[in-house]
Amino acid sequence: MSGFNVANFRANGLINGGARPSLFMVTLSFPNLAEIDATAGARSQFLVQAAELPASIINKVPVPYFGRKIQLAGDRDFIDWRCMVMNDEDWVIRNALEAWHNSINTIISNRLDPRVANIVPQLGNSYKVDGLVTQFAKTGPGDIDGPGSIRTYKLAGMFPIEVEAIRVDWNETNTIETFNVTWAYDWWEPFLEAGSEPAIRIELNPA
Repeated sequence: MSGFNVANFRANGLINGGARPSLFMVTLSFPNLAEIDATAGARSQFLVQAAELPASIINKVPVPYFGRKIQLAGDRDFIDWRCMVMNDEDWVIRNALEAWHNSINTIISNRLDPRVANIVPQLGNSYKVDGLVTQFAKTGPGDIDGPGSIRTYKLAGMFPIEVEAIRVDWNETNTIETFNVTWAYDWWEPFLEAGSEPAIRIELNPA
């Protein structure tokens, strides 16, 4: 097929008009702590301004033989995930994240809060939770459980490892404060809709 034919590109390229990076939503969960506002999870859908659809990485294992190497598939890595949060004057997300961080390691006494000692989110009282990042189609609707969802990634067992600084500056006008958050997590799973079956077969069938 000729690469110099725009009609071929229109017929076989971005036939749905292309996925748009602005059509997304992040749904954060927070551990059960008294210091965390109960509305923080719902507000995250409106205050997370930028994020990432997670990467898929399988490492390589180089095996040398007589001065040459072949490459074998190694282990899978789940690299840290990042998002950017807009800061409102109620500081609902920032306060929740700082309380969460303090429950993992208290600022002064260097201890883990016994209320979150469990690391299994499904058992409750854990500092690890599950989060969602959803890509939407241009046709909508914007519901993570609806047909407008193209792909939802569940990040299992996530917790914030870095809540970055907020820059304040007298020269910054007509802007909203933002800050970045870096998360560790155990694995991700892809779904067409948040409550559906996985978009791909993520586990092998039992023998």
